[in-house]
Amino acid sequence: MMGPSHALSGAAVWLAGSWAVEQYDLYHQTPLEIAVGTAVCAGAALLPDLDMSGRVISGQGGATVANTFGRASLFVAEVLEKASHAVYTLTRMRHDPDRANGHRTLTHTIPFTVGVGALTTWGCAAGGKWAVIGILFLMLGLALRGLFHTWAQRAGWILITAVSAAAAYGTYLVLPANRGYPLLGLAVGVGCFVHLLGDVITSAGVPLLWPLPTGRRMWRMIGVPNAVAVSVGGKVETIVLRGGFTLICLAAAAGLVGPTLLEILTIRI
Repeated sequence: MMGPSHALSGAAVWLAGSWAVEQYDLYHQTPLEIAVGTAVCAGAALLPDLDMSGRVISGQGGATVANTFGRASLFVAEVLEKASHAVYTLTRMRHDPDRANGHRTLTHTIPFTVGVGALTTWGCAAGGKWAVIGILFLMLGLALRGLFHTWAQRAGWILITAVSAAAAYGTYLVLPANRGYPLLGLAVGVGCFVHLLGDVITSAGVPLLWPLPTGRRMWRMIGVPNAVAVSVGGKVETIVLRGGFTLICLAAAAGLVGPTLLEILTIRI
């Protein structure tokens, strides 16, 4: 799927999940915490595509996520793509095909999803305030790039970087202090996993079972048959799926904040 669809799916899953745990009184979040978690999950839902690099010198090409922070993020994407390709080459079995690049390899696996979520949780706990601000900065930037793709293309990476930095610092100032914020790690992990599910419904698929060998292949792409696969950028993705994700976001958000708003209105009346 394309970047905006991935970001919307991450936001929809986090909002729906937050509403579900709220209904069963399993975990309560403030409106600000819900908003932050949603944005982080939406941004993280773009993260696996950071293995699709472009042209660093000219600042062109690459996935949506690779252009978030200009040449800096393009450079990171270039490094990650080469590292992913190296891992693929070193671990492939004889019947795995040759690849010219590392897109949809290492960063599209369960170990990467779990690892980046755990690393985020550890970083927030060990690094304190500045680690939290850094993670918020990165994920909010990716969320802006994905959820507001058309605006982001017009605004450019400098404005996205400035808005992300201001939003990250401002958000941290109003969040409760002296906490490790493990939900940030969970939101990152969930967002990455949602990305994998989004790519599974395309014909190209992802190596969902790596590093477990299946038959005579290590990197077996798991996807759906072409007859039912979602065409990347097609009407099913851009109209049906994005429309569905948007409705889920609106319904879950209404379920989360609706009771509070009604209570406030009732008190005022």
